[in-house]
Amino acid sequence: MSRVAVRRGASPEAIRHHYDVSDDFYALWLDRSLTYTCALWDDAADPAETLEQAQQRKLDHLITAAKAAGRRRVLDVGCGWGSLLRRLTEGSGVERAVGLTLSESQAKWVRGQQLPGTEVRLESWQDHTPEEGYDAVISIGAFEHFAATGLRRAERVAAYREFFERCSGWLPRGGRLALQTNIKGNNVRLDRRAVSDLLFIMERVFPESEIPALSEVVEAAERRFDVVALRNDPEHYSRTVQEWHSRLITHREAAESMVGKRTYASYERYLRTSAEHFQKRHLGLARIVLEKVR
Repeated sequence: MSRVAVRRGASPEAIRHHYDVSDDFYALWLDRSLTYTCALWDDAADPAETLEQAQQRKLDHLITAAKAAGRRRVLDVGCGWGSLLRRLTEGSGVERAVGLTLSESQAKWVRGQQLPGTEVRLESWQDHTPEEGYDAVISIGAFEHFAATGLRRAERVAAYREFFERCSGWLPRGGRLALQTNIKGNNVRLDRRAVSDLLFIMERVFPESEIPALSEVVEAAERRFDVVALRNDPEHYSRTVQEWHSRLITHREAAESMVGKRTYASYERYLRTSAEHFQKRHLGLARIVLEKVR
């Protein structure tokens, strides 16, 4: 009897609420590769480094961490607009890169790029049944959607554990999963304004999603993966969203014409306040390298 998946994460409708706003809108303030996740800065305080450089460094860092370069098959869980897929196949010698997304707009956009050696599937990792396994798995900025708002800790851990179990089943022994995700700040007291800002982001910008605690991620991976590397880079995300915010307000008129004043105002607040909350360690940014142990 086949196992029926328990849906504990954000619904496809909630994902599309955010990521299907408008490709052209996101292009106004993301870098040229449309990479919508935290960059990796050589020096987060260096004003000379460009967002494009820092995003490419991030992609290369995770590809190297997953030992994905030169491999035959690599999976990208939450592929966005395809910047990692492109980097895998065009810059890292990967023969076949498969991307998963629940955003119809993103899937259509990536397919339109006709990237060689890539395949984009409009499906959840829970529904993904590949015809064969993968040599490496990379997931950047998708983990935050794997547990819905309001779940108890045990329920969130169960949702994350299912993800790690699936990844373990797709990988050979010794295969690696490179994971990048926002995490809750550790031992930092939030004032009322911080709570208001974070609730606004959860309700208006990322509905049905929950940022995990680092301990929940590590607990969920136990008995499937060893953590071989971990870094927390909140200052890198603060710098990244500052760059996005600067670009957004520069293009305010065009943005409002695309998505309307209300949506523009929501994104302006989300980016502006996120920069502050990463800087104050209300939020963290974990880059975790895991290796399958059995």
